[in-house]
Amino acid sequence: MRLIDRLPSPGRRLQRACAIAVVATQALIAVTGSIVRVTGSGLGCPTWPECFPGSMTPVEHPEFAALNQWIEYGNRLFTGVVGIIALACFALALLTRPRRRRYVRLAAAMPLGVLAQGVLGGITVRFDLLWWTVAVHFLASTVMVWLAVLLVHAIDEGDQPPRAVGPRGVRGLLLAQTGVLAGLLVAGTLVTGAGPHAGDPRTPRLDVPVDTVAHVHAAFLFVFLGLLLAVGVLLGTGAPRSLWARYAVLVAVVLAQGSLGFVQYWTGVPEVLVSLHVLGAMLVIIATATLWCATRDHGPVPVDEEGATRDTRDPGADDRRPGGAGVHRDRPAVPTRG
Repeated sequence: MRLIDRLPSPGRRLQRACAIAVVATQALIAVTGSIVRVTGSGLGCPTWPECFPGSMTPVEHPEFAALNQWIEYGNRLFTGVVGIIALACFALALLTRPRRRRYVRLAAAMPLGVLAQGVLGGITVRFDLLWWTVAVHFLASTVMVWLAVLLVHAIDEGDQPPRAVGPRGVRGLLLAQTGVLAGLLVAGTLVTGAGPHAGDPRTPRLDVPVDTVAHVHAAFLFVFLGLLLAVGVLLGTGAPRSLWARYAVLVAVVLAQGSLGFVQYWTGVPEVLVSLHVLGAMLVIIATATLWCATRDHGPVPVDEEGATRDTRDPGADDRRPGGAGVHRDRPAVPTRG
């Protein structure tokens, strides 16, 4: 740590770019995983961590098409890209001074999450793509996307206990809405487990009628929409413009995702719509987490002993926080030793 402290502190713009890259890659790895599944390439590499026994890369094999092998192998390679970006964000968090515990912890969760995802991917392959292993693998990605959004916001936040921003009651509704979102995602994995796209034609499916779990999934969607409407009503009692902007984005994404889900159901679950629906799920998580962060204020980034922030290359950072410039006037910056 003494050696790290001698290195220059990175600019906040670089930190933010890396964190946004983590959000994007964590979401895209779920999308590429869906492509593996809908193309029947889940066992294109039948072993893990090797692709084939004795080879880390695809090899010519009479039982495995070359295209399926490279689709699955490409997904594994992309996991490495996700891991490199996650490690870079953790390194930037360690180099940033004053060092903030919450920011470092969120950054550390990124490479640890990628490692856990790799292990879950190996278990999925080892269990021949059993539906519940695929479900757990996907749900882990949803958690990582949520944490990555929190990481983006933590760059411009301090370590103080969160203070409510916006009308009273909004945070409680968002907490309930997040719980419903979790149920919505779990129900979606059940639809996937009972549906036609297993990742491999020999994989057994969840022995439940697709219509049944699809209706459960839709029920969670309607509850989510109801809570979203209630949040809008509360915001109408006097919310900052930043909250309204994020709320509008969430409404648009949820309506688009819901419409796509119904089209997908009515058209027999075509492959391309499956991957688009997974992308839509990631966007709903990102939009919900962004609104969640806007209702919680962790105070300003601490300043050094001389009273000036370590990062002077991004003077407009406070203007992008919920409520705009001056939102922290009643909470003075916290001097730290770094």
